[in-house]
Amino acid sequence: PCVSKLVMRVQVGHACPRRLCVSKMAGLRFEVVPSRFKEKLDKASFATPYGYAMETAKQKALEVATRMHQKDLRTPDVTVGGLILEKPVDKQDAYRMLSRLSGKEHSVFTGVAIVHCSSNDRQLHTRVSEFYEETTVKFSELSEELLWEYIHISGAEGGRGTRVEASGHPHTRGPTRPLGKKAAPVPEAVWQRESRPAGKHKPFMTTLSHGGSESQTPRTERGRVGAKGCALPTPGVPYRAASGKQRWGCQALLTACKLKVFDWLKDEAPQRAPDIASKVDASVCGTEKLLDVCAAMGLLEKTEQGYSNTETANLYLASDSEYSLHGFMLQNNDVIWNLFTYLEFAIREGRNQHHRLLGKKVEDLFQDAYYRSPETQLRFMQAMHGVAKLTARQVATAFDLSRFSSACDVGGCTGALARELAREYPRLQVTVFDLPDVVELAVHFQPAGPQIHFAAGDFFRDPLPSAELYVLCRILHDWSDDKVHKLLSKVAESCKPGAGLLLVETLLDEKREAQGGLIQSLNMLVQTEGRERSRGEYQCLLELHGFHQVQVVHLEGVLDAMLATRVAS
Repeated sequence: PCVSKLVMRVQVGHACPRRLCVSKMAGLRFEVVPSRFKEKLDKASFATPYGYAMETAKQKALEVATRMHQKDLRTPDVTVGGLILEKPVDKQDAYRMLSRLSGKEHSVFTGVAIVHCSSNDRQLHTRVSEFYEETTVKFSELSEELLWEYIHISGAEGGRGTRVEASGHPHTRGPTRPLGKKAAPVPEAVWQRESRPAGKHKPFMTTLSHGGSESQTPRTERGRVGAKGCALPTPGVPYRAASGKQRWGCQALLTACKLKVFDWLKDEAPQRAPDIASKVDASVCGTEKLLDVCAAMGLLEKTEQGYSNTETANLYLASDSEYSLHGFMLQNNDVIWNLFTYLEFAIREGRNQHHRLLGKKVEDLFQDAYYRSPETQLRFMQAMHGVAKLTARQVATAFDLSRFSSACDVGGCTGALARELAREYPRLQVTVFDLPDVVELAVHFQPAGPQIHFAAGDFFRDPLPSAELYVLCRILHDWSDDKVHKLLSKVAESCKPGAGLLLVETLLDEKREAQGGLIQSLNMLVQTEGRERSRGEYQCLLELHGFHQVQVVHLEGVLDAMLATRVAS
């Protein structure tokens, strides 16, 4: 905000599209003036790698300031030069550097030089300030195939980022784009305007120069140059989405779960790819590729002894762990992933696509689709149980519910949330209300303790159990507006004045840019009758059915909790 208010004319001493984007985000107006300084300083003459980085940054900034002064006598007030050492000369050089970094911790040094300029009698005078930033980075173990794929797709030979091993010896430039578990953050630039007598100098102007030995025109083979030679923004999200990298990684994870790779590796000594392949009944070459991808995603540890689970995999991906998402992964793999292949039809028709996936008419969403067989019903319940276990404590503690002595979790499935409510409020009696076959299977997930009871029924057709607090956790987004009104009417009829309604959904609030929530809304389109709604829509629905004093708490992730009180009609 401060930068955008400054009156300045900026000259940018680099042509990197990503850095140009950062400069624009900072509110700078600029023209591109790449530095022509050749990064050929003798590294051996510097005691530290950051000394080399800062000196090169200073020379780059001075070159731009001097050239602009000689060109048209328009001396910049400030020139900023940045360096992240030099880049690899070609793809082979990039592979060599990335191979040396695989599985190691190293430091990223960014050198910045700020040259304050003034002009007296057409002579350039400068004063230099310089600093550096060091960031520690840890790479995962990366397979040869994954390294080459990254280099070919990402253009790593033209990337940026100092790679300095823990010993402190400088290496040449590699990419700063994420690779493995962590990647170096974009260094933050701090800008400060000097105070000066009014009218003594020209408007404040800054020249930015961030490392690299690029020519004035960016390399055309990287596809970053417009018709007039202007730098183009990186394709980023569109390219990654179209090339399928995120989808392939997701499918690799789902496949590993389906093969129970994380079950075989839980609490075991490291195992080699051939041993795992024999256990999952798969080819050695295919299994090794899958394991390497999982290791690159941070789900497996790869050592000379073999592969083993990370803590994350043991906790969330092994099928028998307390907070397992294994069932959720299988549901995504077998149902949701396939439904999204019909996304175009869903958008054109405005309806879910179970009829296309199953090849038959679906009249009852749950009975005809999710509960069409004991196997599919159990898989769906496992998925809901895993997600509920992750979020139950957040929901139970979002508000002070101690004034209620009884609660009814409508559509509570396995009772995961009910159990957390009972744990948090020892005097609270909780009834889980769901379909008869769901109640029958719920005992396989956890027993009904002294505070928890299960009641069978259809919440659209049958009377709801009496309670002081009703809970609708991720229920309303499954249904059309008509059915939402019908369900809220039944809840309101069951409530006495002063009773509460705890609503948990993803709010599409106009003031929140939650990409996850928007994607979840698309997910509702392809697989349910409902949709995600905004805070305003839910508040109108609640008030229409006699629930007021609405409180909202944003939970972690994409979920939100709303607590409303039933008032006398």
